[in-house]
Amino acid sequence: MTTPPPVIDFHSHWGTEQGWKGSPFQTTEARAAVRDYFKWDMTFVSEEEQAAQFRQANAKVMLDLAYTYKMDVGAMRDQHDYAFDYTREYPDVVLGNWIGIDPTRPGHVGELERCLSDGPGLVGMALHPFSAAGTPDQPAWEECLNLCVEADRPVLMLVGMSANGAGTRGGMGLELESCHPRYVDRIAARYPDLNVIAARVAWPWQSEMIAIALHKANVWMELHGWSPRYYPEELKREIGKRLRKKVFFAADYPMLSHGKLVREWREQGLAPDVLDDVFHGNAESFLTSIGVG
Repeated sequence: MTTPPPVIDFHSHWGTEQGWKGSPFQTTEARAAVRDYFKWDMTFVSEEEQAAQFRQANAKVMLDLAYTYKMDVGAMRDQHDYAFDYTREYPDVVLGNWIGIDPTRPGHVGELERCLSDGPGLVGMALHPFSAAGTPDQPAWEECLNLCVEADRPVLMLVGMSANGAGTRGGMGLELESCHPRYVDRIAARYPDLNVIAARVAWPWQSEMIAIALHKANVWMELHGWSPRYYPEELKREIGKRLRKKVFFAADYPMLSHGKLVREWREQGLAPDVLDDVFHGNAESFLTSIGVG
């Protein structure tokens, strides 16, 4: 069997049931929407099985708990400790964790400080535009953004079409405008020492996202949640040209598998050295620049 190429996955979720604690996908309607969108039935694996799947894919993964920002601080801390214990046990396959908080709650801010200080591996903040704090350019986020600058840790900002609520009446109350890349541009401009990673393909605002990534040296893109064959043509063209050093591989496991995505990336006609950059080279350079790895 051919060994898969090494990949550094900058954004996936958990394949374990504990990792989805607090998820909004508990109702029949929400689960049906996930099944229709990703063709995933929300079936779970054990912690050991998850690590084995990552090893089989030759992947080192940045994991996102995703829904902790809605929890009280005690439950949130338990989830973070679960994630950190997993990182310590399986450092060969886990790069680190994205931490999501509600900055309007002082206990959450204190928990972010603890995670940035004590969390193993790479710990960064995921800014959830649908939280009570509003879009990331709102004043409520300022303290937490400055904490990330001081710790030299990146933030992850969601852009483009959201799978959350897709296909449901009212979209679970979420407004997609909150995921416009203009907020990446604003945060990158206001905090030039902050590394900002735009998460997902930015459709239907892909041109704007490309312009921002080219304009701001502190902005990168990861493309989780999409099969490469569906990428907008403009994005596929620029990945091999001006965006070559600005794109990180990301999967959105367990909804999408690493192996399937690697195969599809290889089918896009990109040069082997470009694929090497996307799969791991760009991430390695970035991690070295912030003293991780």
